Order: sequence, then C-alpha cells, then structure tokens
Amino acid sequence: MGATLLPADAPVLAIDGAVKRFGSRTALAGLDLRLGDGEVFALLGPNGAGKTTTINLILGFLRAEAGSVRVCGIDAGADPVGARRHVAYIPEQVALYPGLSGVENLRYFATLAGLDLSKDEARALLAEAGLAPEAHGRKAGAYSKGMRQKVGIAVALARRARLLLLDEPTSGLDPSAAADFSATIRAAAGRGTAVLMATHDLYRVREMAGRVGVLSGGRIVEEIDPKTLDHVALERLYIDRLAEGAA
Repeated sequence: MGATLLPADAPVLAIDGAVKRFGSRTALAGLDLRLGDGEVFALLGPNGAGKTTTINLILGFLRAEAGSVRVCGIDAGADPVGARRHVAYIPEQVALYPGLSGVENLRYFATLAGLDLSKDEARALLAEAGLAPEAHGRKAGAYSKGMRQKVGIAVALARRARLLLLDEPTSGLDPSAAADFSATIRAAAGRGTAVLMATHDLYRVREMAGRVGVLSGGRIVEEIDPKTLDHVALERLYIDRLAEGAA
C-alpha cells in the first residue's frame, strides 16, 4: 500500500463540531479547533471539562459520535493508525525504562517507529530537546519529570511528528524546570511542530501559547491571545468563563 497523500492546505489539526458522550454525560458538545504548523494552543479547563477526551479523540482511542477530528487531513476516527503517524503524545508522567539510559530509551522507542538511530544521532536529538549532555548516558531511573519529558520530545523529533500533544506538562515541575520546558516547547514550535497542550498552568500558558481556549460545557467558550493579558487578568477571565459555563 502506498503512502497516504495529504492535502497540501490541510491544517495539522482540524476538529469540527466534535460530540462525545459517556452514557448520560456529554464530555464534548460541538468542539471546534484548528491548529497549524508551528502554533502552540493551550486548552484550559477544570477536571472533567473534556481535555482528556479531546486528546483521546485525536489519538483515535475514542471516536466522536458527531463531527470530525482530522490530523493532517486524516480522519482520526476512521484511520487512527494513519492519524497517529503524525502525532507524538507526551502524558503527564512520561514512562521510560529505568534501567536504560536516555540514549538507549530513545533508540528503543525509535525502533518501535521503524527508525534506526545511531548513538550519535540519538545524542544530537536529546541535545536538541534540551537534555544536558551529561545526562544522556545516565540511567533514566534517576531522571526528573522534566528530563523524562525531554526524552519524549526527542522521540517526537526523531519521528518528525507534525503534532505534539501535551497533558499537564508543567505539573510537578519546579519554576526553573518549568521555564526550561517552556523554552523547549517554543523551540519545537519554531521548527514547525504544532503543539496542543491541556493544562491548568495559567502562568506558563502566557510563556508558551500563542492561543488559549477555555473549555467549558464541552466546547471552547473563549479563545484569547494570552500575550494581551497579564497573569491576573487571564486568571480572572478564566474563572469568569468557567462560572458562566456552570450557570
């Protein structure tokens, strides 16, 4: 079978009117979202707002009951494997093999994607992802959360993923590690990778995201440019929109 041909003008991510229910509960009620190359979009919302459901729809682990979810023009519900070829997912806790080094973990995960990385290539990718050279040969069992995330980003770089999904990426990071991670994400976006992150971290959103969507009632109720607001104003707007959605 030949490679799937993608429309030249297809956005990296296109969610149109996505609806997903779990029994009597509606998790998504007509979600619309578009994301292009090099964009960083932060999806803000409390627990239960639909952030995880959105990620699972993009990954093809769930299928929308109405609407569509497309990654690089590929329907994630109809062809989840094809859509996932363009996606790298970094969960809140990145799982690495603790007895393997950063280089060994990266080379192993690359083989699962059909890639054969040399040690030098792996080291170059880890450095590009922001992992300090002295950590490349260290066992991953001694890695902090931020270091494990950087290995995950290196995997995304190796796979040349068009879309990077992040779930609560800065939770549990100290301020220095969170700032370092923000810089890593901005660098990935600068290389053209689209980034969608589900988060509660209003402060880091202003550093990383070009657009912010407030998710409430299963849909985005407000989309803003976080650079136009200071942290206090962004927090106030977020709280107000959630209150309106709960009313």
